[in-house]
Amino acid sequence: MATKLFERLSNDYLELLDDKEDFNVIISTGESSKIFQVHSNVLRYRSLYFRNELAKASKDENNHKKINLNHISTQQFEIIIKYIYGGVILIEDQDASFIFELMLVACEFLLEELVKYLETHLIETNSSWLRLRFSHIYKTSFQNNQLQDLQKWCNDIVAKYPDKLFESEDFISFPENALISLIRRDDLQMEERKIWDYVIEWGVAQNPGLSSDPTSWTNENFLALKATLKNCLPFIRFFQMTNDDIIDIVCPYHQILEKNLWDDVLKRFITPNRQISSIILPPRVILTPKLPSRVTEPFSTVINEMHAAEIASWVDKKAEAYSVTNNPYEFKLLLRGSRDGFTRESFWNLCDQQTNTVLIIKVNGTDEILGGYNPTYWDKSTNN
Repeated sequence: MATKLFERLSNDYLELLDDKEDFNVIISTGESSKIFQVHSNVLRYRSLYFRNELAKASKDENNHKKINLNHISTQQFEIIIKYIYGGVILIEDQDASFIFELMLVACEFLLEELVKYLETHLIETNSSWLRLRFSHIYKTSFQNNQLQDLQKWCNDIVAKYPDKLFESEDFISFPENALISLIRRDDLQMEERKIWDYVIEWGVAQNPGLSSDPTSWTNENFLALKATLKNCLPFIRFFQMTNDDIIDIVCPYHQILEKNLWDDVLKRFITPNRQISSIILPPRVILTPKLPSRVTEPFSTVINEMHAAEIASWVDKKAEAYSVTNNPYEFKLLLRGSRDGFTRESFWNLCDQQTNTVLIIKVNGTDEILGGYNPTYWDKSTNN
């Protein structure tokens, strides 16, 4: 068995990064155009992006090739270039926003290993931050096919709480692959009629000239919507809808369906026992609406699950409060005064470095409840 001694190799390559004698590539980054003097052989073999860029770049009078990356911050590129040379990733002191942007830069440079690492780091360490910006994270992840883990993380949440996506303000601007990846799932927790309504809404929004009233459409209008939704329609479970659904919400748009499919839909509901040729997708697996208890001990002596759902809606800036069954957050009890004490020491022992926390206080002798939300983290070292 071969012994792999990578630490020394990594250190040697990081020293090479600092060696200015044999460089042959100049990279400019950030608004201040900071210069990095690097080596083409390392870049070419570590990144397909740089292999392609170096193939296109011409040499200057000093036999150097120049690459302009001024759209990428110097701080981000310093981390990237140290990874390229030494395989080290230095993000311990960076917040989730910086790491997310760094991941997108790694995508641009086609650094698959680094992208995978940063995805995992965000999901395992900064899931609360991702949830607070869910709509943006979801949309961004499906605009880049390298972010498979993040796409799956997002879809697992949306499958359970589809309103988080479908009722977001920018739903109609989501890419087609994001919509398809969701509606194809057997475990999407939404009635088929609602899924159909949202798919139609999305499709109409992609055609600005279409009105919301299909009775006023021309044949060309229906053909335009049919072309827009051609990749989505195969995942609609028409044969799991009720007769009323077919008549009320599908029939007005039947012209966007293939004739054979529409004929089979009608046959199925007029004469259910007649053989049809269309593929019948299975019904979606809808879970019981009652969620299991989120904690094994009493949730709180101050607030209940309904309060928690309402607080979650404030955090997400929702106009309408979440219900207990569709609250996308898990509230984990960190400190209870009656159990852990009301001292400063108790607070810092249990809450130091904890992120995305809610503090709840009940005023003694009254029913008044006070509190606040900290979207960052508690830091004992900065407390006076």
